[in-house]
Amino acid sequence: MHLVSLKEWDKNIIEEVIDKAIYIKNNQHKFHNALQHKTLAMIFQKTSTRTRVSFEVAMTQLGGHAIFLDWNLSNFTLASIEDEVRYLSRNVDIIMARLLKNHDLLALAEHSKVPVINGCCEKFHPCQIITDLMTVKEKFGKLEGINIVYTGMHNNVCNSFILAASKLGVNLTLVTPEFHPPCIDRDVMLAVDTNPCIKKETNLKEAAKNADIVYTDSWVDMEYFNDPKFEEEKQRRVKLMLPCQINKENLEGSKALVMHDMPIHENYEITREMIESDRSIIFDQSENRLHSQKAILLKLLDQF
Repeated sequence: MHLVSLKEWDKNIIEEVIDKAIYIKNNQHKFHNALQHKTLAMIFQKTSTRTRVSFEVAMTQLGGHAIFLDWNLSNFTLASIEDEVRYLSRNVDIIMARLLKNHDLLALAEHSKVPVINGCCEKFHPCQIITDLMTVKEKFGKLEGINIVYTGMHNNVCNSFILAASKLGVNLTLVTPEFHPPCIDRDVMLAVDTNPCIKKETNLKEAAKNADIVYTDSWVDMEYFNDPKFEEEKQRRVKLMLPCQINKENLEGSKALVMHDMPIHENYEITREMIESDRSIIFDQSENRLHSQKAILLKLLDQF
């Protein structure tokens, strides 16, 4: 079993991993040796804070070991992915890859002898959504029927949210004026068009009135945010997306909690006032990356 997009996980598996993550968080001492003598290979093309820290600490706290591989300093840049992963997977017990292209992730999964986890690609971010839904269940005690508004650019995080919500009965409202082109996926679009739990709105303030959660993400991928060659496109997106900003005005009259998967670009997708407000659960959400990564690792290594 792999974790590539959440397409391959059914409702029962997703719920099982979320519940296990909450249990692990509250009973960490019971899992100190759960992955003793197990090794995780972590492959990175994209920059990372939370993904690297949470997976590496998770393996350490579970009694295992993690190896960091910079794609650009490895022979993945010189040889075929298929050959390199066939070697790598004979040495480790599980692989997490944070890559630029989904098709490279799929090649890893196809040719690996061990489970592969998608740590983020241009189409999907399933680990983030497992964390987010863990956080929601922790706060509300349930997932089915919870009203979540996702606001901003329709991107990889949004895709994974749609896949999970459509399976779990989460009411997901999209206030997304534009797609990030590389993230477009046929199965996700089918879910948007056919699943009654997913709907689209154009006005964030109206959508937020009945929301339990208002969630946002960066309007520009992290690898492009400070790239001078992307500046014109960045400014175009900012102008288009400003009505989607999580700020005091747009959440007036709403009791919704605020989530953001980080890294945060202050005064773009969210204001500092809302980051620091009593309704923000952003740092609880980010902490939960550690506990949800543990649950994912244990599930894929049959250690539940």
